[in-house]
Parts: sequence; structure tokens; C-alpha cells
Amino acid sequence: MRTILVASSKGGAGKSTVATNLAAHFAVEGKATAILDADKQKSSTHWCEKRAHLDTAVLPLDGCRRNWDKQLPEGIQRLVVDAPAGAMADDLQAFLDMADAVVVPVLPSAIDLEATVPFLNSLVTHPRVKKGKLPVGIVGNRLKPWTGASQQAVAQLKGWPYPLVAELRDTQAYVLLCGLGKSIFDYHSEQVRSHQEDWAPLLRWLKKSL
Repeated sequence: MRTILVASSKGGAGKSTVATNLAAHFAVEGKATAILDADKQKSSTHWCEKRAHLDTAVLPLDGCRRNWDKQLPEGIQRLVVDAPAGAMADDLQAFLDMADAVVVPVLPSAIDLEATVPFLNSLVTHPRVKKGKLPVGIVGNRLKPWTGASQQAVAQLKGWPYPLVAELRDTQAYVLLCGLGKSIFDYHSEQVRSHQEDWAPLLRWLKKSL
């Protein structure tokens, strides 16, 4: 089993959107996939429930339950962890211990950028991150590339010590698809393919990390 932790200390950064679309990608690839939903809002769990009738269903697991680590089913090939909102590295110890990669979504605003820095600094205190054994990647989320604000945010993200592994454009498609239990990887229209291309660098980075 390979595990991807999607985490951010800033609420509304798009954690569940990234987690569900990653999980859908793995499921569409034919891998037995589960989401460990440790966020009390349970957005990822609700998404899984709406997707349950599909051949590419994703198994929802409750990451808020005590001893969740002892209840992971056998046969899971990809586990995506939707981390608790507002958590710092100390709160994510168990997830960091088991993760093969960490993905941190960040919105292109000064508030979000500033709020994410302490979180990234807290990750460095984890031994596996500190020793370079647990890769951490930044995902610029809900970007509007035609605006100066997004361009400045991307420039700032590229200067951070962790790699910027994806630049996801802002679109209502994610909101609409999430409400259906779907993802951009479930469709093949030209418009959707353009958004799939935004994910390609992240998927390549994960392939090297997993």
C-alpha cells in the first residue's frame, strides 16, 4: 500500500478536492483505492458515498476513529489521507509516520501563503521530512493565471524549499463534480482534458515518490 497525505493548516485550501481527485485518478487506473477521512467535516466520505455505485468506487475509511490504523483493510493499493483541518505536524504524527508523500494545497492569497509557512516549518520537525525520506510537494490551488495575484503567488511558491508540483486553475467544475461523487478523471471531453493536464506534474512527482 502506498499512502499520500493531503494536509494544510489553512482551512478552505482545497484539501478534500485534491484528495478526492487523486483517489479517483488511482481508482480509474484500476488500483484498489481508499480515502482515510480524518477531517470532521467528512467531505471526502460523502464524496465516496456518492461514488459507491461506480466500478471505480473509492472506499471511505473513518480517520477520526480511535485505532483507525488497526482497521485498514487488506488489499488496498493506494490510500489517500484527507488530514484534519487546521492540523500542524504534531497533530499529524501518525499520518506522517505512514505516508509515502505529502501534498500541501495552497491558495493564491497573502493570507493563505502566510498561514501555510508555519505549517511547512512544523513539517521540518518530523524526522522523515528532516532527513529527506518523506517528500513534500506544494500544489497551487484555484489559480487564475491571467491575474497578477496568482502570478505573484506562483513566483513566491517557487521560492519555497519544497517543490511546486502542480498549478491547478480555478474552475467550478471541481465543485460540481464533487457533488456528484465524480472527478475530472472520470471524463474525456476537451475542456476536462485541459484541467487534467494541470495534474500531470503532480502525478509524475507522485510516481517518483511512491
